Amino acid sequence: MKGFKWSALLLSLMAIQTALADVRVSNVFGSHMVLQRRKPVPVWGWADPGEKVTVSFNSQTKAIKAGKDGKWTISLDPMEAGGPYQMTVAGKKNSVSFDDVLLGEVWVCSGQSNMEWQLQSAINGKEEVKAANYPNIRHLMVKKAISLTPKDDIEGTWTVCSPQTASVYTAVGYYFARQLQKHLNVPIGLINTTWGGTHSETWTSRDALSQTDEFRTVASKLPASYEEVIQAGKERTRLLMEKQQGGLPTAAEERTWSDPALNTDQWKSMGMPGDWEWGGLPTLDGVVWFRREVVIPDDATLKKMTLRFGSVDDKDSTFVNGQLVGSSKGLLPRAYAIPDGLLKPGRNIIAVRVVDEAGAGGLAGKPEDVKLSGENLDIPLAGQWKYRVATVFPSSFNPGPNTYATQLFNAMLNPLIPYAIEGAIWYQGESNAGRAYQYRKAFPLMIQDWRKRWGSDFPFLFVQLASYNSANGDSKHGSSWAELREAQTLTLQLPNTGMAVTSDIGESKDIHPKNKLDVGNRLAAEAMRVAYAGTARGETALGDASRGPMFGSMRIDGNRAIVTFQNVGTGLMVKDRYGYLKGFEVAGADQKFYYAKADIQGNAVVVHADSVSNPVAVRYGWADDNGDVNLYNKESFPAVPFRTDSWKGITEATKFGDQ
Repeated sequence: MKGFKWSALLLSLMAIQTALADVRVSNVFGSHMVLQRRKPVPVWGWADPGEKVTVSFNSQTKAIKAGKDGKWTISLDPMEAGGPYQMTVAGKKNSVSFDDVLLGEVWVCSGQSNMEWQLQSAINGKEEVKAANYPNIRHLMVKKAISLTPKDDIEGTWTVCSPQTASVYTAVGYYFARQLQKHLNVPIGLINTTWGGTHSETWTSRDALSQTDEFRTVASKLPASYEEVIQAGKERTRLLMEKQQGGLPTAAEERTWSDPALNTDQWKSMGMPGDWEWGGLPTLDGVVWFRREVVIPDDATLKKMTLRFGSVDDKDSTFVNGQLVGSSKGLLPRAYAIPDGLLKPGRNIIAVRVVDEAGAGGLAGKPEDVKLSGENLDIPLAGQWKYRVATVFPSSFNPGPNTYATQLFNAMLNPLIPYAIEGAIWYQGESNAGRAYQYRKAFPLMIQDWRKRWGSDFPFLFVQLASYNSANGDSKHGSSWAELREAQTLTLQLPNTGMAVTSDIGESKDIHPKNKLDVGNRLAAEAMRVAYAGTARGETALGDASRGPMFGSMRIDGNRAIVTFQNVGTGLMVKDRYGYLKGFEVAGADQKFYYAKADIQGNAVVVHADSVSNPVAVRYGWADDNGDVNLYNKESFPAVPFRTDSWKGITEATKFGDQ
């Protein structure tokens, strides 16, 4: 028996040594992949230190010895589009082969949920998926992951575009690839590395952040490990509970929290609706009770009463004067009918038990949606609510992708480098809108960081935020979304960049507009201008007008402001059945903006308002929800929203980590 144990141990050690000795290739490579044409093609992986590795592909055979760390990289010579080919990587003890490999154009697709948005969920998604028979379009889905330190590999698999695979493709990337293939007639590879709701800082490396005054402190505070993060989170939550509320309740105690006679003097207050992670409970997943006292006038008619409070993140059980009136799950509007006789003149108590399983938590509707209403009564309930935490879930201590900067760069971008690419398309910014002014530095920093690491000023194309009523922002109240769009426009100062304007295809009440076709097509038009201009099927395919009119200059003529534009193509036009331009505002020295009348005159727009006799500034599309804008060039590309004034916006002072 003793000899058997030693034999088993020896076999195990041999198996481990053999596994360690096997040549391994980065998971970025695989069967059905697309390699970049006309550029050197790096291929890399791991083997035993000093082991000879040979790569054979398309009549090329190259060899190299693995370094002391076991890492090896071989660069194949540039090749023209074509395929399918086979790639073989061989070492001393094994070989790895990839079949059905094409040469063409490779683009990284990255950002948050609007880039992640799947084809099956876009407009006519089911029909589009059924028709998605494009075997020369290939897609690599990078599995979501976070890391505090740079990783060297990803999880993911290349697939061939077909009705069986395309449903989960990035919709924007799919339409982009389809349009490019139409004009270039070469295979297109998409590397989909996306994560909804993420900040640009988490896609930026620690080195890049540490080299700027704006983010150096953020980089210096990054923890060394997730164990440290979890322990710190537990301790922070324990102290928070003790400080705010004397600890967590027993189950029996919690059952009394719907009682209108409960003494809540020790409960804290928080503004609702809102996300409790910003209201005093950072990173908390769990159960929180909210209570609100409502005083009803003596003469009120208390029949057919309804309690409304928009949506809840994630579940609620709602009580009125101690009686359960409704319970729901998911982000759907709550409208609970109140039984006649339950409400009474004078003091009433509304209690809402909210269960949040991940991410944001709380009453998530708009302030105007939170109210108690009936036949002759309408009582708004937005404002301060008493709250107390009942349960803290273990997930509260697990970091998310935005908990720290650099995490997605480390886990989902760094392992892709130096895979040969033509460029990147990017759709993100919604999560940075609260720090719009800072995005002027954060976004260019990220682009320059990526380019430095790839060693090339590759084309970087991005989508400007679509119209969406984030917070009723406009020129009067300030608009963080307009300022974020401005920061995106300013990023065009970087070389080899392009922007797709989407103000005209957003949805006022949905942060995820379903029209991804026009987004992809507009990005493809910019790709033809930025990446393929002057090629045989580049600039001549779409002409130079691949973008909409952009503010050029302004001069004042009496009570009129005359605004000229760049990128007018074959001329300006208005998309309106009556020919009226919308979205223009004008202000005098008092900085008060008024809706303006605007008319196209040649390549200029003449703007004026009866209330402004001496105009000094013009704005166009300056609002969260700017979907009424309708100035285009005759190539049907929408004008870029702008402001001519330099008055500082409301978000300038907000920095990363301040919230």
